[in-house]
Amino acid sequence: QVQLVESGGGWKQPGESLRLSCAARGMNFRYGVINWYRQAPGKQRDWVASVTSDHITAYIDSVKGRFTISRDNIRRTVYLQMNDLEPDDPATYSCSTTYSGRDHWGKGTPVTVSS
Repeated sequence: QVQLVESGGGWKQPGESLRLSCAARGMNFRYGVINWYRQAPGKQRDWVASVTSDHITAYIDSVKGRFTISRDNIRRTVYLQMNDLEPDDPATYSCSTTYSGRDHWGKGTPVTVSS
């Protein structure tokens, strides 16, 4: 059974940094594409970033240059380093993957940005 567990969320002031983690279990992690999404209250869930098994990354335009997604296949963990946090970044951040023909999601970790 695939399990994705996010951690690292919290409260930060604008301009500060935060690193989120997504730990995966129950899958052949080395070959999976892992995605980060975020959903603010009252808004739709938006894709944020993805990393492939070959460490190829992609980002939504609004986070390019500020966020970095990376993966550690030994620790079976994907990270989202978020720098220069902005007022539009607060949301619940969730990781996801498609494995064995199904989409799997974690429960998310909340990020708050305010002064």
